[in-house]
Amino acid sequence: MSFGACTELSHFLAVASFKPNSHNCKCTATINHSFLNAIGGNNRALSMSNLKKNDTRVVAVRAEGQGLTYKDSGVDIDAGSELVRRIAKMAPGIGGFGGLFPLGDSYLVAGTDGVGTKVMLAFETGIHDTIGIDLVAMSVNDIVTSGAKPLFFLDYFATGHLDVDVAEQVIKGIVDGCKQSDCALLGGETAEMPGLYKEGEYDLSGCAVGIVKKDSVINGKDITAGDILIGLPSSGVHSNGFSLVRRVLEKSGLSLKDKLPGASTTVAEALMAPTKIYVKQVLDIVSKGGVKGIAHITGGGFTDNIPRVFPEGFGASIYKDSWEMPAVFKWLQEAGKIEDSEMMRTFNMGIGMVLVVTPEAANRILENGNDTDKAYRIGEVISGNGVTYC
Repeated sequence: MSFGACTELSHFLAVASFKPNSHNCKCTATINHSFLNAIGGNNRALSMSNLKKNDTRVVAVRAEGQGLTYKDSGVDIDAGSELVRRIAKMAPGIGGFGGLFPLGDSYLVAGTDGVGTKVMLAFETGIHDTIGIDLVAMSVNDIVTSGAKPLFFLDYFATGHLDVDVAEQVIKGIVDGCKQSDCALLGGETAEMPGLYKEGEYDLSGCAVGIVKKDSVINGKDITAGDILIGLPSSGVHSNGFSLVRRVLEKSGLSLKDKLPGASTTVAEALMAPTKIYVKQVLDIVSKGGVKGIAHITGGGFTDNIPRVFPEGFGASIYKDSWEMPAVFKWLQEAGKIEDSEMMRTFNMGIGMVLVVTPEAANRILENGNDTDKAYRIGEVISGNGVTYC
């Protein structure tokens, strides 16, 4: 779920009534938000950044002085963390990347999200057929962190004036994303609201529901020092940090049609590359054993997301040069003069999913990697708190 600081908050499940297999314009959906405590998981204090009074993160920073920050672009991650604390008081026990609801010998796992201000680049570029993939990816990638197989997806498309051609392209992307994650597009809602959105603009949100056996749920509780962090490469910026991306683009003097420095693609092609859907790759790895925890690297980057899956008293040591970093991140950092610590807390930096596994499982995963399903050994679990970079 993206809110303000792009901090992800699992306040699931909301009980909803909907019309299956429908995507009706102007229909009214009745949503009864019944906050349910997450069952299972590590049930730690709800905080994306694993906030502690004595949290000491060690990061390398750029030497050339203060550059652009996410807060400069209007997004305050700390404000989001404060909201998380307050909601935790009202609904104790919630947290994690997805919400778990008991159903017999299984859990239903639910996640909801949007695509943030990436839609603004869709308006500028006219690329609408991949933003729907982003929408599906943000939710299914969250729920697969529990080891859940996605079952179905529901979307919400809102606009001031319905452009049927544009909406069709967006929903085509949603269908594609559902196919990639092997789940059904169960239904949706199209809302036409004149006066709320500017001409040609729209917004998106969606939710995914999956299932996992109770004895197979991945919750991080057995993670210990010496476990290995395996990183799965991203396809680019994915769907987080675009308020800062747009600020950098404005400052850089480049247009969306210009070639991205250090790459063969244009700036638009690099930034609009759809979020990678990890469902099939992750579930295949999980089925072979040895996976103790999984973190989806979204808003908050490495620094805030990886500790979310750790038990109290454990942190991560990240090997900074252990994976291939896409050219788009090098350009963002140089053009925006962004410090290393800010990059690591805002973007995925080329790694969209991190698996915490046993050393034996790490060797197997790395040996079986190929050009299609690459994997990198990017660090290890250590005693302590937070994330360090070396």
